[in-house]
Amino acid sequence: ADRMAAHVLESGDIVFGRKGAVDRHLLVTPECAQWMQGSDCIRLRLSGDVLIPRYVSYAMLEEPHKKWMLAQCGNKATMASLNHDVIKRIEIFVPPVPVQREIVGVLTAYDDLIENNHRRIKLLEDAARLLYREWFVHLRFPGHEHVKVVDGVPEGWGRMALGDVLTLQRGFDLPSGARVEGEIPIFAATGVHGSHNKAMVSGPGVITGRSGSLGAVSYSPGDFWPLNTTLWIKEFKRVAPEFAYFLLSVLGLEQYNGGVAVPTLNRNDVHRIQVNLPSQALMDEFNEFALLQFRQVATLTQQTEKLRQARDLLLPRLMRGDLAV
Repeated sequence: ADRMAAHVLESGDIVFGRKGAVDRHLLVTPECAQWMQGSDCIRLRLSGDVLIPRYVSYAMLEEPHKKWMLAQCGNKATMASLNHDVIKRIEIFVPPVPVQREIVGVLTAYDDLIENNHRRIKLLEDAARLLYREWFVHLRFPGHEHVKVVDGVPEGWGRMALGDVLTLQRGFDLPSGARVEGEIPIFAATGVHGSHNKAMVSGPGVITGRSGSLGAVSYSPGDFWPLNTTLWIKEFKRVAPEFAYFLLSVLGLEQYNGGVAVPTLNRNDVHRIQVNLPSQALMDEFNEFALLQFRQVATLTQQTEKLRQARDLLLPRLMRGDLAV
């Protein structure tokens, strides 16, 4: 019991991973207190009253600090490996506690706005997702009480192969060394994975995993680059991108895994899946609602990115004492 108790996390603990992305960390918040520390983690618990845990957490977000961590823990030929000796040698600027509180207050204000935007984005996405399921999965669409349903297909709807509704295409190679940070999102199997200065596909678009990880579906309001671990919709034959996003999301694409060692999705198998296609009028009504939600999501996403950039510009200046608080 004592041995287990030693691994219980407390609010204010800072947790690092032992392997890989050792330049990242997690600050344990009150709601996460009493969680257990895994064997692949290292915990930093501050003692005394010289440092505020959240201040330390912010200090370790500085790029020079993260580069130092990676340099101390490995090289290009090996996976970075963190140990207690490296943690003991971490150096940060330590202003008086009142100044630390002021700095934390400024940066936390940005993070609170970012978190609030994330919550609003989730609510918007959930609203469209719930409406799709209500109308097109549970078949409780407007006027459904007066529509006859035969073999799960409402009167006036069609049932056809997915390949007759849309066309999926494999993504494109883009080695890490060839990427130039820019405005264009790069989509991997599980979603956005970096950015580039050039697009391969004009938006809006829909992307899903082809190799490695299956089942996740992403929507891009603007131009994008889908990696070769993805499938993207090349042609929207009978549906709009917004409807197609939710259509793919409810198909459970992970069950069509055709790989042995690595999960793999064959687009020909997906094209053969039979789906119900609603009337055009009903799809248009849904798309109007969904597009409104996605536009608000895009606006909030842009706002969030600007907030993040502003916070990241302030962070080093505050930590060096270049900016008075």
